[in-house]
Amino acid sequence: MSIEVRRLSADDWQDWRELRLRSLADSPDAFGSTLAREEAFSEETWRQRAEDSTIVYVDQVPAAMGGSFDMDQERTHIVAMWTDPAYRQRGLARLVLEDIVARTRERGRRVMLDVTRGNDAARTTYERFGFVANGKAGPLREGSDLLVDEMVLPD
Repeated sequence: MSIEVRRLSADDWQDWRELRLRSLADSPDAFGSTLAREEAFSEETWRQRAEDSTIVYVDQVPAAMGGSFDMDQERTHIVAMWTDPAYRQRGLARLVLEDIVARTRERGRRVMLDVTRGNDAARTTYERFGFVANGKAGPLREGSDLLVDEMVLPD
């Protein structure tokens, strides 16, 4: 089994799109966005979202993903974390986190993410990586009864 962690460019947008749409179909309650919303994105939007995102390929198959965006001058928010169910329990999410966190820390930024309450597998992954809940919570997305907890990675 070969594993490749790849930081994407805009030219990798099709892999990002395919994996992202699968993630939204598989785990709709894990994300602040929806499948219907993202299916309507243009190629230009997909190219922008793929830029500097990370995919882990297993035997050249996109298997896990994550992205990030800058919240403000100091903080970067990790988003779109997902591992294909066929590849879970293999440490791929940790590889995605390692890549995103390294890139973020190189820029001297703090790292944060949200996790849906009840998503114990994701929360455990984040806690093992070193993230801690900071006591802030909010709705998963507008109109949702689900809550997310904000987690930060201490410096």
